[in-house]
Amino acid sequence: MLMPKRVKYRKKQRGKMKGVAQKGNYIAFGKYGLKAMESGWITSRQIEATRVAITRHVKRGGKVWIRIFPDKPVTNKPAETRMGKGKGSPEYWVAVVKSGRIMFELEGVDFELAKEAMRLASHKLPIKTKFVVNES
Repeated sequence: MLMPKRVKYRKKQRGKMKGVAQKGNYIAFGKYGLKAMESGWITSRQIEATRVAITRHVKRGGKVWIRIFPDKPVTNKPAETRMGKGKGSPEYWVAVVKSGRIMFELEGVDFELAKEAMRLASHKLPIKTKFVVNES
């Protein structure tokens, strides 16, 4: 599971996810990519499940890049707890993804195999995605 080694602050505020991605909105490393079409939080478990789905489908051929990292802690208060008494403890980590962000990249496999791998990967994610190809 991905998570930061250390952070400046244990707890973060939720924040806003308006607008489109300014960074990471183009294919930088591979030939094929999986692009976010809407904003959302992607948990470290979802990132790992997506990575496994891609690598299994391409039978560990090619190279996969993960372009997102879960650096935001999400807190929960225990079940059946009354309001107040502070913010809950950190439970899991999420990556904040805006629309237009390239989340995963793939190289070294043919078009059909890459498209199917990214289709399987998209089912592991809670947001709408699009398969993109680097034409250059």
